[in-house]
Amino acid sequence: MRVALDTQAGGAAPNEDWVAGTPTLAVVLDGLSTAGLDTGCWHGVPWYVRHLGSQLLAVLADSETSLTAGLAQALEWVAALHPECDLGNPGTPSATVAILREREGQLDHLVLADSPIVLDGHQGFSVITDLRVDQILPDLKAEVARHETHTAGHKEALRNLVFAQRETRNTATGYWVAAAGPDAAEHALTGSVPAEEVRAAALLSDGAACLVTDYAMSTWPEVFAMLRAEGPRGLIDAVRTVEATDPRGQRWPRYKSGDDASVAFCQYE
Repeated sequence: MRVALDTQAGGAAPNEDWVAGTPTLAVVLDGLSTAGLDTGCWHGVPWYVRHLGSQLLAVLADSETSLTAGLAQALEWVAALHPECDLGNPGTPSATVAILREREGQLDHLVLADSPIVLDGHQGFSVITDLRVDQILPDLKAEVARHETHTAGHKEALRNLVFAQRETRNTATGYWVAAAGPDAAEHALTGSVPAEEVRAAALLSDGAACLVTDYAMSTWPEVFAMLRAEGPRGLIDAVRTVEATDPRGQRWPRYKSGDDASVAFCQYE
């Protein structure tokens, strides 16, 4: 498995994405925005994704460990690194997770929340993603979309949305992300496909996938052609070019003018 990686912050704030790869493993994490609300943790989201990612690489180096068990173990290890923080705070640092591992002729995948894995197979493209977050709080999301980015109204609406999302995060009636407890791992979407059926795969944070999923300015076949020709940075540059045409979020209402964007592009042929 040949893996090409790139990540870029969406603005002046520190990058809250994390991406890494080995000849058999690729991981993308997308830290969730705090919207300036208290998290009970002084370390911050970039610290959290950095440590969760490194723990995942360590535990999943053992091919006998399932992706679900590996994520649960990594979550426990990271929680043990900062017991002085209030890990019961509903806004404790958290992240989406996308993992792809090659093992014994199979490609195992795990997706928790909305960072997709896209497979370019001999029978076409397939998208593995977890969109449970899209099913909650539609009125508050519509209120965010009503405002241009960088306005007081947008900031207030986003804080209200994030505050409400935190109350449903990692609950039976809400959606699941990697946070402080290992239970979230059991709610991830997992599966396997024969490696011989896949030409290439891309793991993306939503800040990179949005060129297709939100902006509809490209298709997955076009994205994979771009990745083969220009690599992950070419895709991220394409996203930034589109966003620059709509800096205030009028055509494409969104939480930020530009989100952190990360890509792990895996090729098998």
